[in-house]
Amino acid sequence: MNDRPVVVLGVSRSGTTLLKEMLDSHSELAIPTESYFIPQLWNRHSRRFFVDAFLDDLTRLARVREWGVTPEDVRRRLPPAPTLAEAIQAIYRSYADSQGKSRFGDKTPSYMQSLPLLDRVFPGAQYIHLVRDGRDASLSFMEMRRRPSFNPARPRGIAAFASQWRLEVEGAAEFGRRVGSSRNIELRYEDLALEPELELLRVCDFLQLDFEADMLEYHEEVDETALEDHPLLAKPPIPGARRWKEELDPKTTELFEAIAGRALSGLGYDRSYPRPSARARGRAAVTKVLFRTRLAWWKAGLAVGRRTPAWRLRQAYIRRMAGA
Repeated sequence: MNDRPVVVLGVSRSGTTLLKEMLDSHSELAIPTESYFIPQLWNRHSRRFFVDAFLDDLTRLARVREWGVTPEDVRRRLPPAPTLAEAIQAIYRSYADSQGKSRFGDKTPSYMQSLPLLDRVFPGAQYIHLVRDGRDASLSFMEMRRRPSFNPARPRGIAAFASQWRLEVEGAAEFGRRVGSSRNIELRYEDLALEPELELLRVCDFLQLDFEADMLEYHEEVDETALEDHPLLAKPPIPGARRWKEELDPKTTELFEAIAGRALSGLGYDRSYPRPSARARGRAAVTKVLFRTRLAWWKAGLAVGRRTPAWRLRQAYIRRMAGA
């Protein structure tokens, strides 16, 4: 039996929540809400791993509590002398067991910037990379009600989003080539919305799962908390939505394509500006440098901060704000 972890990859607002809901509707596969905690736990425990310290940290993680997983649930599923990767996997196994399912997965778009780490935590995992036209994804991103207020690495505009989209889709494509076709499959959101059953059949064949019709009825069981930023999950997929052609002004479209045009073309998306102006190319170069610099500083700071008492204070603050 194939019991490898299943990881849904995709840039934010690329339809990964839709795919996650479809897959989670399968009787054998449990994919919880976005986790966020893998890089945190890795930064905190990869240098010196002690089970008790690891389990103590789990009591501070809001997402683990929301999943209904306790430290004792995790402890019971640890092998003798576990590795950090096995301990993190035990969190997911606990969740899957609570759902009565034999296989677990993850869907956290921010992990698109941590692909080598994912492969260390889930060796042998199978990856489903869902791609969406970045111009449409950018419009969806700008409409989000809930966006991190203090995260310099998160885009604040469409140009910065284009930089992130290009960086992440190109990184995921290279990662997919490295792990090989037995462990990585690429889907287009537009195809999934147009022919969901056909695309899910492809995914099930890849994962060695039997296709189940309930996967197409995901919208009947969607958690209401997911609808705030994903209201369309309450309905079947809507095919043919290419909003950027009507809603992006020409200058913004040209700048997006100056930043990410090569990636768009590589994925088979048509471009309105195959030869952007010198002005657009200049703005694109500056935007890409600023985004990568800001991202590098932010990630370096996080890695250090997570090893200090500030991390625990941050988790306590999150818990207090959530009223937990």
